[in-house]
Amino acid sequence: MSDNRQSLSDLAAIAANAPAAAAPAAVEAGEVAAAPVQPSAPLRAQEIDGLGRAYATGRRKDAVARVWVKPGTGKITVNGRDQEIYFARPTLRLVINQPFGVTEREGQYDVIATVKGGGLSGQAGAVKHGIAQALSKYEPALRSAVKAEGFLTRDSRVVERKKYGKAKARRSFQFSKR
Repeated sequence: MSDNRQSLSDLAAIAANAPAAAAPAAVEAGEVAAAPVQPSAPLRAQEIDGLGRAYATGRRKDAVARVWVKPGTGKITVNGRDQEIYFARPTLRLVINQPFGVTEREGQYDVIATVKGGGLSGQAGAVKHGIAQALSKYEPALRSAVKAEGFLTRDSRVVERKKYGKAKARRSFQFSKR
């Protein structure tokens, strides 16, 4: 039994070759052949405000980050302070710079972020989410690279609530036999 299923790339190749094969016959008949349409522009439009910045909101745990991205020298400011001061741990700074590393845009954009709620880890994740969203709005062509890494998806994991009769969400009190 042979497999005659075709993938989308096979169908695209067939569609691209079909008008080329029919074109000589159309020219001989005196008809004008229409040029195939090439989708060169990205599907989404660039979203920039009056100051040339892209805005996005990032969320993680209880933290919410408002992020503005604009072309610059790579300076990242969080709540009015430099990222080295606000996020003292190198792992948190690494988290923030992940979207730039994936898109190969290190040092090309300035970031201004205001973060509220949660702890430092959640705030770093919220800023990362906001930077990824804002980058895809400023350069829509980068959206597929950022989306493939999962940076556009909000991490929905939150702390489980404490249950009655338990010390924490699942931790029981110490058992005493006597």
